[in-house]
Amino acid sequence: MNFQFQTGQSYAVLGHNGSGKSTLMQILSGFLSPSAGKIIYSDKEKIIDVNAIYRQVTFAAPYTELIEELTLKEAIAFHVKFKPLVNAMKAGEFLELLQFSKSADDKPIQFFSSGMKQRLKLALSILSDSPVLLLDEPSITLDREGVKWYRGLLRDYALGKKLLVIASNVEEDVQECNHRLSITDFKRQ
Repeated sequence: MNFQFQTGQSYAVLGHNGSGKSTLMQILSGFLSPSAGKIIYSDKEKIIDVNAIYRQVTFAAPYTELIEELTLKEAIAFHVKFKPLVNAMKAGEFLELLQFSKSADDKPIQFFSSGMKQRLKLALSILSDSPVLLLDEPSITLDREGVKWYRGLLRDYALGKKLLVIASNVEEDVQECNHRLSITDFKRQ
């Protein structure tokens, strides 16, 4: 694959199950190293070292883990030590945007439903003050209300404000992306 992602644009990475969407997202995020070729991160022509990319990139996927022994409030406090939230957002505003019941505030994450965990992952990623946002199968465990919530959060805090790459088979996940890439177009025949 030879492609350049541009700041302020949104990209949908499409392809069937097993086509390599998640692998690509993990390579873009710095989670995985490419087995061949190289990836170059830059900001205004300045090369960013791969070991420092975590400061620029936020990544959420159903398979990424939360620290489940933490409560919701503890997880937010832990997260902001490494990545501040957009607009210097405070924990209270973050909790309001999550739209969880107050009982969730002090409950360990291990007792959250899969949909609640995914909402937390998405909120932590979308609301982080980083210029690049990568989302892999963002709505996979969300109900209809959760999908509506996700799309609103994306519109309000990411679209046009960050470089956004979403890998998914679900049209609702990628509806508002400016560009569409089929992963199979880059595969060797």
